[in-house]
Amino acid sequence: MLISRLFLLFALGFAALITGSLPAQAWTAVEQVKTYPVAGQSGAELYQSIGENGPVISGNRRTIAHTTFKLTWRRDYREGADGGCVIASNIPKLIITYTLPKPRGPVPPSVASSWKRFYEGLAAHERVHGQHIIEMVEAIEDVSVGLSAPDDPGCHKARAKLQTHLKRLSDEQRARGRAFDRVEMGDGGNVHQLVIGLLTGR
Repeated sequence: MLISRLFLLFALGFAALITGSLPAQAWTAVEQVKTYPVAGQSGAELYQSIGENGPVISGNRRTIAHTTFKLTWRRDYREGADGGCVIASNIPKLIITYTLPKPRGPVPPSVASSWKRFYEGLAAHERVHGQHIIEMVEAIEDVSVGLSAPDDPGCHKARAKLQTHLKRLSDEQRARGRAFDRVEMGDGGNVHQLVIGLLTGR
């Protein structure tokens, strides 16, 4: 009986040790789809409606589809006895929104299949942008947890150091998205082919 109790205590202690070595908290991005209405009885009419009703991205310029995100953080800044500061944890809350076109009503059977290919291709394109955003947030988390600054009462230096990383990683994500769009929307690119397929019914 004593041996059994000792084994149980050992097992519980080992389990606690293993649990303590795991990440404090995992997170998952929330991905949602928002649609805007378009109308038409042909591929050409639907595409014209997209041009008139698509989301505005800058000034009066509209686009076919768009990916946006809302990102907030729960950071744990800890001041040490030595006067330094360290970011002990940095847990994100990420909501990604994909904006895509949706016909107001049923489209003719002759257009339905080409519209389906067009819509699914657009959604796949936007999900790549979503993945880029997720990878940026993961990179921010990696660089921030454990980031420290000496002689930092109030953690002002640590916050400033983090901001330099945030700007760099944000700029990299934007540049990555622009490069992806240039390829996808250029002549022969995937989105370009989706538009041609919608217009021609292929």
